[in-house]
Amino acid sequence: MAIGKVLRASVPGVLLSWGAKLRFPYLFLLTATVFVADLFIPDVIPFADEIVIGLVTLLLASLKKKPVAAHSAADPDDINAR
Repeated sequence: MAIGKVLRASVPGVLLSWGAKLRFPYLFLLTATVFVADLFIPDVIPFADEIVIGLVTLLLASLKKKPVAAHSAADPDDINAR
């Protein structure tokens, strides 16, 4: 349990917990920015590789498909609804 508290207080932990609250376009921009910064200027951000992996994980989790709502009885295209 003490390890989890240390990880949440570290730079990657703080950035990932903040990134978990973001929606798709902003999360994508954050991920791309950190990736490009790490690509062109290596080791400018501590643990940048781990941050990018975590942000990509959050990005993929946010793209999860939402369940399709059931058709209502008032749907005019549904023949069996009447």
